[in-house]
Amino acid sequence: MERDSVREAWDAVAETYAERRDPDGSDADLLDELREECPPDPTIVDIGCGDGARTLANLPDGSVGIDFSREGLDLASETVPAARLVQADMCALPLATDSADAVTAYHAVFHVSRTDHPTVYREFARVLKTRGTLLMTLPGGRFETVRRGWMGGEMFFSAPGREQTLDQLAAAGFENVRTRTVTDPLGSSSEFVFADLGGD
Repeated sequence: MERDSVREAWDAVAETYAERRDPDGSDADLLDELREECPPDPTIVDIGCGDGARTLANLPDGSVGIDFSREGLDLASETVPAARLVQADMCALPLATDSADAVTAYHAVFHVSRTDHPTVYREFARVLKTRGTLLMTLPGGRFETVRRGWMGGEMFFSAPGREQTLDQLAAAGFENVRTRTVTDPLGSSSEFVFADLGGD
């Protein structure tokens, strides 16, 4: 699925996705853990922020929300007015190198073709400061599909598998990997990974 088509698909389902998610889920606790690892007044970038209610709203004021969907960002501007919102593709983040203390990516990367995942992880590494932390959903399987009828529309999903994802993170410079399995707002369980950017 072409990237413009993915963006259009998200614009079409953004409101439905926001409405259907349960506000509860233990994945939110991971954000508390992330904040404890960050320095005071951290700069945190939330990739695929959507309407902002799940992750961005639980991050410090002034955090940066990045999303491909204009509709998602319009919702986020109402939900999290203190956030800085930017429409962008995670494959080419319009952020300065070494500018973030942490990056979050909840249920986001697998909407990019798996052949481009290494590019995404290099972008995460580029914007993170040395020893900065990435917190993201870890895909459990290998797949590439368009799900028709998803949230009343259609959506592209793609991942190379769990072990290959971990290998790609290592190749991008991430280390000290820790994983957690938690519940998510759509009523299922997902594995997440914390990983720190290596360096001097």
